[in-house]
Amino acid sequence: MKATTMRPSNSNSKSQSPFNTKLILICVSVLLFVFLLITASSSFSKPHPSPISESHMANTPDPVDESPSSESKPVSCPSLPSTPTCTKTPPSLANALIHYATTNITPQQTLKEISVSARVLEKKSPCNFLVFGLGHDSLMWTSLNHGGRTVFLEEDKAWIEQIKGKLPGLESYHVEYVTKVHQADGLMETGMKEECKVVGDPRFSKCELALKGFPNEIYDVEWDVIMVDAPTGFHDEAPGRMNAIYTAGLMARNREEGETDVFVHDVDRVVEDKFSMAFLCEGYLREQQGRLRHFNIPSHKAASDTPFCP
Repeated sequence: MKATTMRPSNSNSKSQSPFNTKLILICVSVLLFVFLLITASSSFSKPHPSPISESHMANTPDPVDESPSSESKPVSCPSLPSTPTCTKTPPSLANALIHYATTNITPQQTLKEISVSARVLEKKSPCNFLVFGLGHDSLMWTSLNHGGRTVFLEEDKAWIEQIKGKLPGLESYHVEYVTKVHQADGLMETGMKEECKVVGDPRFSKCELALKGFPNEIYDVEWDVIMVDAPTGFHDEAPGRMNAIYTAGLMARNREEGETDVFVHDVDRVVEDKFSMAFLCEGYLREQQGRLRHFNIPSHKAASDTPFCP
């Protein structure tokens, strides 16, 4: 280094003084540097308590005081099973998810209307569910009644074939209606006769409103839930739902025991409004949401003196 080069001994006193001063400064600097280096090394090598260890020690209970403390004990989470079980999605639900995820056609009923029936099915399923009508919501009803039996009655043969082609797993039957909407007033008068107040098997009823042409197994089953959303009823020459509503009420009353939840859709129309109130009875009405009415009808066989309407 330039600063440490020795000068010749014959240098004068003036040149010697700056040299000595410079040398002293250099030595002091070196010593100071060495001191700082030693101090820093000592600081880094000194052990410091770990924050984690301190935290752990702070949370460690005092061995002398073993009283339980709800504040100091963490809430334990439920452990997972060592061998988790794998449950498959029910076929009816899987088919419904795929169907509605890949179609732009939505069910005829609104979300609020469907929710009324869904709540009942949630309590009753698996059950026997009879639906008047076959449509875009049929797979949904079958799925909501998973494990139960859901049967659809449809007036249009061609429509049945079309739906079965897409959804072959649905159970449906073709039925015929001989009435017309424009006959509704006359049929209402007929329904007021005494023979229409008699509770029994619709096949043997003397009331003209009772539907007698269904497959026998429809009459042999006690239906827990019935949905009347057919036949067609939006014009005068359509079959109308006069007979369907009456027959649904008769089936509900004719069960051995228990009760049947009956739903009628499109009650904003005259026929559905008047016939549901007359033959399912306002006293059995439980809820109306939008165009859907929900009736809960008990068995009349359990008590033979039960009036047709409460």
